[in-house]
Amino acid sequence: MKSIVIDDSRTVRKMLCHFMEELDIETVEAEDGCDALARLGEEDPAEIRIALVDWDMPRMSGIEFLREIRACAEFEHLKVMMVTSHNKPEDLMQAIELGANEFLMKPFDEGMFQDKMRLMGMLN
Repeated sequence: MKSIVIDDSRTVRKMLCHFMEELDIETVEAEDGCDALARLGEEDPAEIRIALVDWDMPRMSGIEFLREIRACAEFEHLKVMMVTSHNKPEDLMQAIELGANEFLMKPFDEGMFQDKMRLMGMLN
């Protein structure tokens, strides 16, 4: 199983990749939504099972990425966890309506991350 970690902060990407590697999940990194779409185009769509997506990024935000990915039938299986400091109910509803499966609020730790992964059915 593979994942894609999308965040404009290199530090956050590295931390999330480390958490995924601890779970034996291979990761692909992207610094924004545009980079993520390009990276996904290089991968077998069936292998990437989860995307960890920052909300606020340059060029293409997490919400714009979510909109794009949910328009592609080849990624209908992809679970999306928004990793964000956005906590307004209207923001969360927008992401849910666009197809987000779960939210991880910043700041977070490994235990919080693993709890969300369990909720999404990605861990036993």
